[in-house]
Amino acid sequence: MKNETKDGIDVAPILDNKNYAAPSAFKPENILREARRQRGLPKDSVPEVCVLDPDGDIVRYLKRVGRATKHDAWACYHSELYRTEEDGMELGIVPCVVGASYAVLVAEELFASACKLLISVTSSGQLAQLRRPPYFVLIEKALRDEGTSYHYLPPSEFSYGAKNLMAALQKAFGELSVPMERGATWTTDAPFRETDEAIEVMKKKGLFAVEMEAAALYAFAAARKKPVVCFAHVTNQMARNEGDFEKGTADGALDALRVVTLAARACLGRCSA
Repeated sequence: MKNETKDGIDVAPILDNKNYAAPSAFKPENILREARRQRGLPKDSVPEVCVLDPDGDIVRYLKRVGRATKHDAWACYHSELYRTEEDGMELGIVPCVVGASYAVLVAEELFASACKLLISVTSSGQLAQLRRPPYFVLIEKALRDEGTSYHYLPPSEFSYGAKNLMAALQKAFGELSVPMERGATWTTDAPFRETDEAIEVMKKKGLFAVEMEAAALYAFAAARKKPVVCFAHVTNQMARNEGDFEKGTADGALDALRVVTLAARACLGRCSA
């Protein structure tokens, strides 16, 4: 079947019929309302600082040591939320939120439930040979090689972290024992289509790592004016050598929690949501 055309040029369906200023007919508040009705759940807020934990390592660690409490009033149909306290700060953590569309779905519902700051810490594959993994990258911008961001913002090469939050984090990680870099990543929907040719192109663009959520989360944040910060936990070289995916003590959970609390303390005063 021939693609729809605009001015004689083929248009991919994901870029067609978009009105970025139009409100959504399907609202996160409404689906949460219906989930509460069906499940008999009370209306309750989530912690002000929430965390997306795509690999689930943080929550598995916290459950193992008895520090995770399930938030039974969390009304999302698709996920579970756990509460914990770290360095005197209450956190809400959603594990195994993998991929752009799922991450943004959960982000919409978290902000509809009184979240004030969302932090994502996602395991990522190394592109630039900065150092031996594991280490972290504060994602300043992410290349939009996924689909979700195009429903929030017009086409462009990158989604960007909010300038005020990036500035707030400039000196936030001096106490961190694991290296922290700042730079750009490649967000893809298809990790098993990371071909050698595509990897080389992304390296030439100066991208540090490949992950699956940041471009969409930053597009959502910009469109909805919500504070979101994304980190890449560079843990692997895409399993091209045996012994890959080593994340450190407790599968990197302790380091990731430290990143979260340092980032939250730096950013909370800059959040406008």
